[in-house]
Amino acid sequence: MKQFGWLFFLLSTTLLSVAQEADTVEDYSMYGEAELAGGAKRFCTSKVFDLSPNKLISVGYDFQGGYRGDFGSQGAIPSQSATVQNNYGLRLAANVPVISKTNILLNVGATYWENFYSFSESNLSHPLAQSLNKYGLRTMGLNFTLFKPFNEKKFLIVNGSADLNGNYSFSDFQSFNSTKVSAVAVYGWKKHDRLMYGFGVARTFRVGETNYLPVFLYNYTFPSRKWGVEALLPARAALRRTFSARTLGFFGYELEGNSYLVRNLSNEFPSSFNSVELRRSELRIRFTFEQSIKDFLWLSLQAGLRYNYRFNVDEKEFFRGFGDQAYLFENSLANSLYVNFSINLVSP
Repeated sequence: MKQFGWLFFLLSTTLLSVAQEADTVEDYSMYGEAELAGGAKRFCTSKVFDLSPNKLISVGYDFQGGYRGDFGSQGAIPSQSATVQNNYGLRLAANVPVISKTNILLNVGATYWENFYSFSESNLSHPLAQSLNKYGLRTMGLNFTLFKPFNEKKFLIVNGSADLNGNYSFSDFQSFNSTKVSAVAVYGWKKHDRLMYGFGVARTFRVGETNYLPVFLYNYTFPSRKWGVEALLPARAALRRTFSARTLGFFGYELEGNSYLVRNLSNEFPSSFNSVELRRSELRIRFTFEQSIKDFLWLSLQAGLRYNYRFNVDEKEFFRGFGDQAYLFENSLANSLYVNFSINLVSP
């Protein structure tokens, strides 16, 4: 509990001095209503009633409690078990509407996430544990989301992102050749103002490594307008409770992950492994509370369980597909509780 008390103190001071954060790259609720202009052809809008507010600019802080980590062996490198006291980091993002017309909506954005690890042991011998303890992980990227309505019922959503993930710092940057590119396209139908759904395909790193998956978009508000569903399966899903126009609650999950370049910055790894790829993926089962503080400034509080899905290492980036190629290191992390706080500037 001391760790969580420290977190509350640090976050409160951080939020007073900064103003930004991000939920997911593929958050299609970020667009405002496209109003009909002039009485010509009618187009469907990008939202259903009572959808969660669109985060334009925000700042957040993510904190995970302690857990045990088992780092696997490879050749002359022995395995090691170690205790992670906590891991934590700032999460920033901005999403800017570039085009906002009745027949097309386009947002572009930028994100920055960091994840630092604090170990109990002072004598870490495993190279991955040493690297995480000293350098942590960072990701920054650019993204866009296009909403193209064809008429009152049919639409297309296209999202793309390019992320630079690794153990770099701003004084020791890594090559842009390691950029990871993700994309998703969804063709859908808006049946009425309480229901929109669609089917598509994604190239994603949410499972930690390159993967191609079918996706299903489903946003629905019940007739009472007290409850709703917001989902982009298999990436995320949430049951929404609308207490008022300024207070929302959610229960659901999100699959979060990426592939990180881990360079041999301090000779932690044998010279034969100059750079490796960490496949990090976790399932977050969570409760979320969001409320307007004042006008368009919203507070978001999130807490739940971080379930480790993948934390393995490959020598290089490649599409594994349905193959059974062995990992360079097979690691496992125990599950842990986590909290996430953010302050968000939302669209009107």
